[in-house]
Amino acid sequence: MPYVAVSALSHPGLLRERNEDSLVVGPWTLCATVTESPQTLVFPLGTPLVVAVADGLGGHPGGDVASALVARRIASIGAALSSEDTVRDALHACNRAVYQAVGADEVSALATMGTTVAGVVVQPGSLLVFNVGDSRVFAASGNGLRQLSVDDSPPLEPGQRTTSLVTQCLGGSLAYHDIRPHVTAASLSPGDRYLICTDGLTDPLTTDVLDEVMRVHDDGRAAFELWKAAIAAGGPDNITLAVVRVGEE
Repeated sequence: MPYVAVSALSHPGLLRERNEDSLVVGPWTLCATVTESPQTLVFPLGTPLVVAVADGLGGHPGGDVASALVARRIASIGAALSSEDTVRDALHACNRAVYQAVGADEVSALATMGTTVAGVVVQPGSLLVFNVGDSRVFAASGNGLRQLSVDDSPPLEPGQRTTSLVTQCLGGSLAYHDIRPHVTAASLSPGDRYLICTDGLTDPLTTDVLDEVMRVHDDGRAAFELWKAAIAAGGPDNITLAVVRVGEE
């Protein structure tokens, strides 16, 4: 029977006081959680399975609240995300929910809370990839690591490899802003592998490092080695990642 194996962890890193990332694996969520060893879940390939990360905006109060709100909402409707349109509708609904959670109180400590989101919906024969912000989705294959998501970031200056700025997110401002989610469809076959992560992984580590770890290790070991490499590189931000593999017994 075809199956989907998901190995994931979420950790605050070495410099942040708390973890503002959240994680979705099917109906399960991890919000503001500290894990140092990957947890692996296995699902039959059939009903749409959503795997996603949400990264609360740093420098904005309530990032953990926004990311948890989005993660739990996506988890609750994940099995219904069967098309590009349903995914787009869900992300628009999440954006509205973040603003509605703040209400009309512009002096609230949560007034500008926001979050990025990125993930996949796994279905028999097809994959839906989505993101808003700079959290990322990669496909891992023998040809190397290939980014499937689209960074919502301003152009980098010469010599600059990363930026903490985003050009769109869910919430994040006093006045309501609509979003333009990135949603694409791809084919899916047994043996396909994907990496979904927040920028706490991709900022300290180059794509070459991510690719090497994914080539050498599978599933939970890959997740652990990626986290360990980010910690060894200084762990400057919250680190949340999921390694997704499609298998067939």
